[in-house]
Amino acid sequence: MEIILIGPIGTGKSTVAELLSKRLNLPQFSMDDVRFDYYKEIGYDEEYANRKRQEEGLWAVYPYWKPFEAYAVERILIDHSNCIIDFGAGHSVYEDENLFERVQTALSAYPNVILLLPSADPDESVSILNEREEFLREMKPNINEHFIKHPSNHKLAKFIVYTKEKTPQETCDEILKLVKISV
Repeated sequence: MEIILIGPIGTGKSTVAELLSKRLNLPQFSMDDVRFDYYKEIGYDEEYANRKRQEEGLWAVYPYWKPFEAYAVERILIDHSNCIIDFGAGHSVYEDENLFERVQTALSAYPNVILLLPSADPDESVSILNEREEFLREMKPNINEHFIKHPSNHKLAKFIVYTKEKTPQETCDEILKLVKISV
């Protein structure tokens, strides 16, 4: 049994994944902890990516990351089972239809893909997350606004959990009810 958490930056994916891991006595794997190891398997050039990001900003390196992110999704699902996985924010958003289809296919066998968002209102979600993550407030265009309003997350998710005014523990409890696990 796997539970996979997706969503934009700052929604609490890793925090909630840790709580689920403890409640269910299952290991937790955070994509942000392992992604670069997977990326390097298919030729990721860290020096190039860092230089591009420093010189031109996040949006300049973003397209370069996407094929590596899709590959990392496929690999983490192959490497880990019976666990809790939290994706990095970009690992569930794809502008390229072929990359999206690869990730959609990889996730299709997993019934517990949970999208975490602060609110059903996209603008309110952006506002809440901007308050949590200072660097997002200055970013133009705002990467989280893109992650929230892009259709990929909603298409990949089997469930959506709104976290506004909920503690991480309450969010964890709601997820356990949704996936019909009693602990």
